[in-house]
Amino acid sequence: MRAYIGDIAKGISCMKGSTMCSEVDELFQQEPGLQGIVIMDPDKQPALMTRTKFYQKMGTRYGYNLYVKRPIELLANPSPLTVDFFASVIEVSKWAMARPDHEVYDDVVVKKEGTVYGVVSIKKLLTTVADIQTELASYLNPLTRLPGNTLIDENLAASVEQRQPFTFLYIDLDRFKAYNDSYGFKKGDELLQATASILRSCFERTDSFLGHIGGDDFIVMIPGEEYEPACSSIIRQFDDLVRTFYSEEHIQQRFIYAENRKGQFEEIALVSISIAVVTYTPEAFGSAEEVVKEATRRKSICKKRMESCFYTESFLII
Repeated sequence: MRAYIGDIAKGISCMKGSTMCSEVDELFQQEPGLQGIVIMDPDKQPALMTRTKFYQKMGTRYGYNLYVKRPIELLANPSPLTVDFFASVIEVSKWAMARPDHEVYDDVVVKKEGTVYGVVSIKKLLTTVADIQTELASYLNPLTRLPGNTLIDENLAASVEQRQPFTFLYIDLDRFKAYNDSYGFKKGDELLQATASILRSCFERTDSFLGHIGGDDFIVMIPGEEYEPACSSIIRQFDDLVRTFYSEEHIQQRFIYAENRKGQFEEIALVSISIAVVTYTPEAFGSAEEVVKEATRRKSICKKRMESCFYTESFLII
């Protein structure tokens, strides 16, 4: 994935501002594929002269006679969108589209270490943005649009590599299969999407990472060890939410009659949420795999309860 604008820049002809318009005309005539030039002068910001705007000016009634023997700096845009090589393609696309209408299709000038590196056409910029979005979408869970397993693995490995304490939450919906079987996949998907919305609201901070493993399993990574308020909020919001997904009859009796994993019909409690909590420190865990293994073990303990809860290494809170 090409994330830097400089990665998609191409070289461009540079001229001094004192260059006569007749020379620019000759250059454009000799190179039909050349869409513009950059005007470079010492102690000045780069200016841009596009082919289209050059001939718009020169093609007016008196334009040719007026400008042919005059310097190109008179016609060039003195303040084109100019960005650093390492600027994000996505950010540059936003800046480019925010320009005045008469400049929105102009090339973007790219500088590296203080000198002009090249330009990026709007066509190339928007095509690259589309490619990035398509590639990114392949890493997201299609239902919740949260990062999927590839991004989860990468972020967990990177967090462990930094050897700084963080908290890993493994979140699971208990008895979700029974709900899905009874109410149908559409309602099941809606419950998962609503759960994802709760998690987003609880972890809006930019230094948190929220992912969707698949099915009814989610993970969250947050810096440090301050997890109790967030876990309590998740449980409170989820328990309020889940009641809206059941009929009044099921809410009153607090169970549904459904088929269990052994193929037998029985009373199955309403869906609850389990949160396994693992606090990573370099002394306690040697790898990302060890963190996941311990979280999985704690989740299995947590799921034995009928109520929503979160479980740490020493106690269970409901």
